[in-house]
Amino acid sequence: MPNARASIVIKGEVQGVGFRFFVRAKAQALGLKGWVRNNDDNSVEVCAEGERMLIEKLIEFCRKGPSMAKVEDVEVKWEKPLDEFGYFYVED
Repeated sequence: MPNARASIVIKGEVQGVGFRFFVRAKAQALGLKGWVRNNDDNSVEVCAEGERMLIEKLIEFCRKGPSMAKVEDVEVKWEKPLDEFGYFYVED
């Protein structure tokens, strides 16, 4: 059972630069579960569950993003884990 869950919103030039696939690769490498998606306001949203330390590493990756991204802000809300995901995926 995961001990942490975070809702993460990344703002800036983060759509159309491979950000979702970058996040998925990092999250999967860290063994996290959840999803990543584009929002209508041009932000990218992440829901990640797993060990808090590993989610914090994912947040640091989100602050940098892939090479073409320009991250301006990262908002994080910690939540109670629900253990509802089987893997980490890109949501359409």
